[in-house]
Amino acid sequence: MAKNLRKHSSDRLPIVYEDQWVIVVDKPAGLLSMSTGGEGETTAYSILTEYVRSQSGGRIFIVHRLDRETSGLLLFAKDYQTKELLQQNWNEIVLERKYIALLEGRIESEEGWIETWLRDNPKSMSVSCMEINPRDDEQRMNALGWKYASSHCRKISEMEIDARIYTMVEFELETGRKNQIRVHSRWIGHPVAGDKKYEALTNPLGRLALHAQTLSFVHPHTGKTMTFTSRLPKGFHR
Repeated sequence: MAKNLRKHSSDRLPIVYEDQWVIVVDKPAGLLSMSTGGEGETTAYSILTEYVRSQSGGRIFIVHRLDRETSGLLLFAKDYQTKELLQQNWNEIVLERKYIALLEGRIESEEGWIETWLRDNPKSMSVSCMEINPRDDEQRMNALGWKYASSHCRKISEMEIDARIYTMVEFELETGRKNQIRVHSRWIGHPVAGDKKYEALTNPLGRLALHAQTLSFVHPHTGKTMTFTSRLPKGFHR
């Protein structure tokens, strides 16, 4: 059963799992994973830092992040060694990362792969997308700042909201680039609803319609496979 943390009366961060090495939380939309540098920002990291200090005097270490408006499962380490084990062996340790997104428009394909080059643009705070050419040299592309990105997508259902059609899609990440699902969704012409940054025209849920639903990984110390699933937030079901 998840535990609820409260830093202030309005802050809630359910703990899905905790042991001496890791904490898995279910981050709500609107909460930063970590600070952007603003004074007094409340983040998942700051809430957990206060919680762990109050429990054991320990520390919290960030392993990966979710965008502020993305909800769902987020993994933290409770010591530096565990953080390093997770980050340095991320592709081997993480077995499954699935997201649910509500995309604008009707998607006919039931299943498929999206493969592109992505490049982070720190000045514009956005990510660019480019088609892969079979003649591209990955080493050269990486030197230019482009990284290979691959997403598997599966259509779940369609729904109508305010006379507009949306498609619920499950994304499974082969790579974990910044804004990957959001950029890939725009690339195929169906932005994530509520994603004004990547050209969405509507916002039916009043938030970015993206949720990190499933996280499965091999525990870096016990070797056990740990699998967690987060319930879809209100609004994703109609």
